[in-house]
Amino acid sequence: MSTPLTIENQPLTNVPKPGVLSLSIKEKAALYAAYMPYIKGGGLFIPTNKSYKLGEEIFMLLSLIEDPAKLKVVGHVVWITPVTQGNRPQGIGVQFSDKDGGVEARNKIEGLLGGALKSSRPTHTM
Repeated sequence: MSTPLTIENQPLTNVPKPGVLSLSIKEKAALYAAYMPYIKGGGLFIPTNKSYKLGEEIFMLLSLIEDPAKLKVVGHVVWITPVTQGNRPQGIGVQFSDKDGGVEARNKIEGLLGGALKSSRPTHTM
């Protein structure tokens, strides 16, 4: 049985680069829980126990639901949940860049979620 959201930290070369995360979101419910539509340009909450700083640049390779194509998206950390709080997991919120794949990712996610965006169900952040 596969998990709805998987994250892999990718190795970095010895040249300083932004953090690189490979994300695979396999279910609409997991995408809804992770998506942050209230952030300008959209963003994703990424469950992780790795330490990040606000403003840190993140490079994501994002696979959504059943689409085999990976989206390349650059973003910045805008939210940190330092420890699990109630039913909210530890992790970071990453705001999509207004270029570098961010607009494409937001459009793709909002297309997949459709009417679910108006739901009042809780997410990982709100």
